[in-house]
Amino acid sequence: MRLADDELADIVVRLRTSGSVFAEEEAALLSADAADRAQLDSWVRQRCAGQPLEYIVGWAEFAGIRARVEPGVFVPRHRTEFLVRTAIDRAPADARVLDLCCGSGALGAAFLAAHPSATIVAADIDPAAVRSARLTLPAGSRVYEGDLFAALPTELRGSFDVILANTPYVPTAAIALMPPEARVHEARWALDGGDDGLELQRRVAADAATWLAPGGWLYVEASDDQAPLSEQAFTNAGLQARTDYSEEYESTVVSARLPLG
Repeated sequence: MRLADDELADIVVRLRTSGSVFAEEEAALLSADAADRAQLDSWVRQRCAGQPLEYIVGWAEFAGIRARVEPGVFVPRHRTEFLVRTAIDRAPADARVLDLCCGSGALGAAFLAAHPSATIVAADIDPAAVRSARLTLPAGSRVYEGDLFAALPTELRGSFDVILANTPYVPTAAIALMPPEARVHEARWALDGGDDGLELQRRVAADAATWLAPGGWLYVEASDDQAPLSEQAFTNAGLQARTDYSEEYESTVVSARLPLG
């Protein structure tokens, strides 16, 4: 909806007073998406009370696409665009892709936007994430609910050219240090990677070779300190691992390839 300059300025002041760092951008987004003044007023009150912006409007921007997010679903981070970009650059245009721990389905949708002839399969343990991913990905996309690879039909074994596995990698003790928008509002299982943050990555590494096609790649995100341990987990599972870092995204990605022979 359109607002007069003074009305928009008033919303900016309210948001800034509540602690918003990006008050101008948030005011513009809320006013653009609101259907009417009543909804806008409700949204501004929610935002001032600390509700994440993405849950209020129902979507998050990621790599140029809108990913649907209902409350509790992990909000995709800008840094994770480097993971998807790395996979896009290496993959064939008609790649068969698994978005594992898919959350909103943002990674799979971003990959598909770059490679429209790709096939995307997604899975998550969280029913809310599965609902969101089914709205983010094209109609008819297969999105399964379950624990990692156990969610998938067995006939998909050995078929994936790419696995995007944005597993939780925050050490349990470090969750208390995260911004409240994450630690208060996002589901714990979307953040908690266990004692050293790599519990789920090790589980993915242990089974990945069974689900990758020969020459296929698995991609995860990690901290700089975690990356050598992630590489070792993939190497122990028979994969060829490497680490890449992006200054632009301030992101570290560990990728692992299943050998051809």
